[in-house]
Amino acid sequence: MKLAIVALALVLSACTTLVTPKLASSQDDAALADSSVSPFDNDHPAISRLDPKLRDAMQQAARDAEAKGIKVVVTSGWRSRDYQQQLLDEATSKYGSLADARKHVNTPDKFTHVTGKAVDIGYTDAADWFSRKGSKYGLCQTYSNEMWHYELATEPGGECPPQLANAAG
Repeated sequence: MKLAIVALALVLSACTTLVTPKLASSQDDAALADSSVSPFDNDHPAISRLDPKLRDAMQQAARDAEAKGIKVVVTSGWRSRDYQQQLLDEATSKYGSLADARKHVNTPDKFTHVTGKAVDIGYTDAADWFSRKGSKYGLCQTYSNEMWHYELATEPGGECPPQLANAAG
């Protein structure tokens, strides 16, 4: 019985090794190993490499949301070009074509996460709060199919521009 358990553990370990992504993500890529980080974790590249004005606006909005009892996390902030390309490659495989993938993930040359000018907000209630209150801080939901994606797209208190249908524009 013990031998069978050890053999099963070895097989499972080998299977786990086989599904490792081709590009190992790291904090330097700003990949979030646990899928989210505090908006105030200024030591994480996903936060520290955001455009300073975007980071300040996002953090002020998060403080105000949390004062209302709404927990805010960042599910993605700044991303390296390599990590963005990995996400695009994975989306192309998932959706079957680059054109369909681009509706969800843009190229490293065009995506605002790579320049630090975009942040993805989680949980759903936090993204909803940002959608309703974000313009007070200059934060706007950019794409109608991504309720979590925000950019600094207006002056604080201004009106957000019309949303694009998706990342492909």
